[in-house]
Amino acid sequence: MTRRALITGIRGQDGSYLAEHLLAEGYDVWGLVRGEAVPRIPVAPHLEGEVHLISGDLLDQSSLIAAIEQCEPDEVYNLGAISYVPQSWRQAEATAEATGVGVVRILEAIRAISGVRESQSSRGGQIRFYQASSSAMYGKVKETPQNELTPFRPHSPYGAAKAYGHYMTQSYRESYGMHAMSGIMFNHESPRRGRQFVTRKVSLGVARIKLGQAAELRLGNLDAQVDWGFAGDFVRAMHLMVSQDEADDFVIGTGRLNSVQQLVELAFSYVGLKWRHHVRVDPEFVRPADVVVLRADYEKAAMKLGWRPSTPFEDVVAQMLESDLRLLSIT
Repeated sequence: MTRRALITGIRGQDGSYLAEHLLAEGYDVWGLVRGEAVPRIPVAPHLEGEVHLISGDLLDQSSLIAAIEQCEPDEVYNLGAISYVPQSWRQAEATAEATGVGVVRILEAIRAISGVRESQSSRGGQIRFYQASSSAMYGKVKETPQNELTPFRPHSPYGAAKAYGHYMTQSYRESYGMHAMSGIMFNHESPRRGRQFVTRKVSLGVARIKLGQAAELRLGNLDAQVDWGFAGDFVRAMHLMVSQDEADDFVIGTGRLNSVQQLVELAFSYVGLKWRHHVRVDPEFVRPADVVVLRADYEKAAMKLGWRPSTPFEDVVAQMLESDLRLLSIT
């Protein structure tokens, strides 16, 4: 029987890459979207017709139960969240509800349906659940790199909400025996990254300058260092986790740090321009000094899942530049 997966956050970067990966693996893929007349996946229009879209909302448990009843998934991947940290400060309560409590609503929906399914559904078997946790849960850590045993000290509404969802996933696994797991994901980028994130801001800004549509790019702290990976690699790790016989949590990252300045240098070099001629540090974008360095120790994933990142950061930047150059050339 063809395996069936339900993905929340199907419209985001990770949701679209995960849908592609699961389709290639022969899955029947469903995506949860908030109710609209003509739902679409704007970041990946090529998935239209390939993915079944179904109405549901992380703020409404009854809609989640109805969605799971309708599509009868073997696996549920929760990628939906308010995921931009500055936005989480502006909408702290909404972030807690969607990013934090939303996890419990899905877990409860799965638990309710699983009891019925064991006796009535032809599909049978336990529904497996994946929670997209985040390195933002580590917050103001005192040790680097971070692994599965590093304590969480979240320093934003987003990080705190993710930590709540992470702990509740563990609690449901341990208390109810659910096949529920979390991937503690470090930063991961792609051409489908939202425009508010610095990597996409740089790729779009450099593309505009190259095409003569802008003269400068304004950024904040160029010395900030980030563990950046490729979204396509990370969704492969998600699927590997769900495919394990025993549910467990894993850190997923590259273990490599790049500064914002290195990102800028790579991007401008790719289009044959001198970055110092175009980049301006704008105090408006400079955050208070923060010495915290988040860098992944993914040894457990390498040992137990056989997973390692396969796309160098230089290639990710090149992909993003190529994509944004094409995008801006036709708009």
